[in-house]
Amino acid sequence: MIRASHPGPAVAVTLVTIILAIGIGVDPLRVALVGAAMLAGQLSIGWSNDWIDADRDTAVARSDKPIASGLVTRRAVRAAALAAAVVAVPLSLLLGPLAAVVNVVGIASGWSYNAWLKRTPASGVPYLVTFGTLPLFVALSLAEPRAAVWWAIAVGALLGFGAHFANVLPDLDDDARTGVRGLPHMLGRRMSGVIAFASLAAASLVASIGIAVSSPSLSVVAAAGLFVGIAVAALGIVLALTRPPTRLLFQLIIASAVVDVVLLATAGSAIVAG
Repeated sequence: MIRASHPGPAVAVTLVTIILAIGIGVDPLRVALVGAAMLAGQLSIGWSNDWIDADRDTAVARSDKPIASGLVTRRAVRAAALAAAVVAVPLSLLLGPLAAVVNVVGIASGWSYNAWLKRTPASGVPYLVTFGTLPLFVALSLAEPRAAVWWAIAVGALLGFGAHFANVLPDLDDDARTGVRGLPHMLGRRMSGVIAFASLAAASLVASIGIAVSSPSLSVVAAAGLFVGIAVAALGIVLALTRPPTRLLFQLIIASAVVDVVLLATAGSAIVAG
């Protein structure tokens, strides 16, 4: 069941959410609730993915998928997905109605990708929405709810868009065999790699400018983050255009995303609108 939940992405997104919550000054009890609500939502999205894709994963003999491997039943994963979604709602409501609405929108967006949009040219939209709402959810979780600044939301959305292309790259062949034709499939492997890095580079640029304008004392940090982010993304784009996907390419994607997350975390309370 843990494997079917997509634990890597679920834990990573939850940790980013907790780090941002601490950075903007959310009190400890609310930080715990923020983490729990986000984790429940991410588990729900992960389980719904394996439940909905069970037939497709079985058709291509995905040995890394527990349902296709016979390690767990589709019914059990479906029940877990629904239960996690239900649990996420009251946890979110404890943070306030505005925070709850935003988190539920993010969860629903993730489900819409699994159920439908992953097979359409609009496959990137749920990633834009789910990741873009993350900073807003954190800011609204303050004891006195506040909106997130526009550039923090933009950075989240750009990170999500890049993550979409990076996430799909390893599965392009299997997806093609089962009729999945999202935006990355239409653009092809090389262009998808380029867009993944370009989105992450754009996130670094927006984050650096936002931090420098909002907190001039952090201008040096912003400049350093921009330099590293652009350099890693540029190297990734060159490799995406000249070589087939390798482990190095995905490591660079992760490194580029980490730079953007660190920039957001460094911004702290600057991501909260005045």
